[in-house]
Amino acid sequence: MRKRVLATISILIVASLVLAACAPAAPAGTSDAEARIADLEAQLEEAQSGASEEEVAALEAELAQAQADAEAAMAEAASAEEAQGATYVRSETLYTSGTQWGPPSSWNPFNTGGYAMGTFGLVYEPLFLYDPLTDEFTPWLAESGEWTDDTTYMLTVRDGITWSDGEPFTAADVKFTWELGQDAPINISTVWSFLDSIDQVDDTTLQFNFSSAAYQQWANYLYTTPMVPQHIWGDMSVDDVTSGINENPIGTGPYVYETHDQSRMVWAKRDGWWATDVYDMDPAPKRIVDIVNGSNNVALGLVLQGGLDLSNNFLPGVATLVQGGYGVETYYPEPPYMLSANTAWLLLNNTIAPMDDPAFRKAMAYAVDTDQIVQVVYGNIVQKANPTGLLPNWEQYIDQDAVDELGFSYNPDEARSILANAGYVDVDGDGFVEMPDGSAIALKVIVPFGWTDWMESIRVISSSAKAVGINLEPDFPDYAAYADARNSGTFEMMIANDAQISNTPWTYYDWMFQNPIADIATLQNGNYGRYDNQEAFDLVDQLDQVPVDDIEGMNAIISQLQRISMTDMPLIPLWYNGAWAQYSNAVWSNWPSSETDNHNLPVTWRGYWNMTAIRMLCDLEPTPPEE
Repeated sequence: MRKRVLATISILIVASLVLAACAPAAPAGTSDAEARIADLEAQLEEAQSGASEEEVAALEAELAQAQADAEAAMAEAASAEEAQGATYVRSETLYTSGTQWGPPSSWNPFNTGGYAMGTFGLVYEPLFLYDPLTDEFTPWLAESGEWTDDTTYMLTVRDGITWSDGEPFTAADVKFTWELGQDAPINISTVWSFLDSIDQVDDTTLQFNFSSAAYQQWANYLYTTPMVPQHIWGDMSVDDVTSGINENPIGTGPYVYETHDQSRMVWAKRDGWWATDVYDMDPAPKRIVDIVNGSNNVALGLVLQGGLDLSNNFLPGVATLVQGGYGVETYYPEPPYMLSANTAWLLLNNTIAPMDDPAFRKAMAYAVDTDQIVQVVYGNIVQKANPTGLLPNWEQYIDQDAVDELGFSYNPDEARSILANAGYVDVDGDGFVEMPDGSAIALKVIVPFGWTDWMESIRVISSSAKAVGINLEPDFPDYAAYADARNSGTFEMMIANDAQISNTPWTYYDWMFQNPIADIATLQNGNYGRYDNQEAFDLVDQLDQVPVDDIEGMNAIISQLQRISMTDMPLIPLWYNGAWAQYSNAVWSNWPSSETDNHNLPVTWRGYWNMTAIRMLCDLEPTPPEE
């Protein structure tokens, strides 16, 4: 019976992927349909252990209907797209997807979570690029920059660069960009908490005068801040700067706005990009068309059919496709297939009992079967996180002695022992422990509905918790409710992965120990569990004052932060979320790969073009047509 059910599921999935390949974007509701299908598949899997054949048959029928509904919606989207028109020379066009979850509606680079894919990176550019795989900065719009003393940073702006409207790019534009943060509440405004003033020495030289040297933050700002033209942005109101859409943006990058609609964003290559002369870099695609995300299965179908060149979606079953000769490639040819982009944590609300008890939090750390999440839910396309949570590119900052002493791993017996020693025992014999005062424990762990990999992950977490006597149920609110619970601090447990790969572990610990606690809801930059420890907060501030090349000085502080995090367990690092990147060689080749000397990040997400993804475009080569 089990084989027949699984075979039926496989046939339905393959059929849906083939149909999905006909449509470059999914209609509204497709992500819900995908979640419905995934949920039914999970129910079928569970049904094998005890359900009757009639119940299994009913689930099979419901799954078949869900697949049929999804196929009809995909066909409708394909017809609509065909009627819409707009075709481009395929051999000159790069089709991407994985960033936009709604129609492009902003080209404002300071709208950091909502600007159209490529706004920062393809159009607006930073002063430096940063390569997280080599830990190296490359001068970009800046020719050089250095600290001349503890409070002075001298920056030389590259001469001879023009904005896409032909106006010259100068030091005045750079000074203007930073000073926008004094008047408008944008993401770079916080720099003025330690930056006093900027003096323009000449057309290419600036002197930044600091009240204190926040070396770690400043280094991060240098490659994450887009430079904007004073001759355009100088006429904008504060509201325009903070929330204006800025359609048809003018930048220094290699692409310009061409068009957009509900399903896509189109960028066109421009002549005269400065890096062609300076670095001999020439982006291969004449156009980049970014398709709005519909569903993971639609994206997978498009990759298989060569309609999508690069997908930065999580694609289920991609490991089988990489190994099966389907023309799908990833950065690594074997597990984990993907580079690591961020750490997925189990956040625990430290203000609600029993999550306010470090012993309970540590018991949860030992209870979770992360290997099952890595191997079964993700099929080994992610890696289990180090107990510190630090990403693989930060390995030099991990205090192994501290990990050996305080680290955790899956151990249900240890979890039960910690609970018992802390007074959590099963008083009424229902299989679940009660609070030390005898009151019941009934908790929920949440992720957004439709985020299918996370939905399956918290099912594993719930099962793991119940196995050691913790009554924990998975719950799937919509994203708005999830975000509201996170920001307001009303959740009990949740999965989050906000802090991304960067140039310094300071960004990781700044997220983990964000403060003041009263401002968490408005800052929305971490510590959603409201962990309150002034010692940790002070250490993060001290780390910020250490020069980025003083590895020994950084490690002295980071080691203390690791000991605090692994002792108090304000959150539990589980796995490294992948820099999802699946590519087809049907039209373009020479993609980033661990097997070649092309090690740029193959990711189009916001904040990744400035971490070498722009170089990927220059290394791409057209695939010769088949004879």
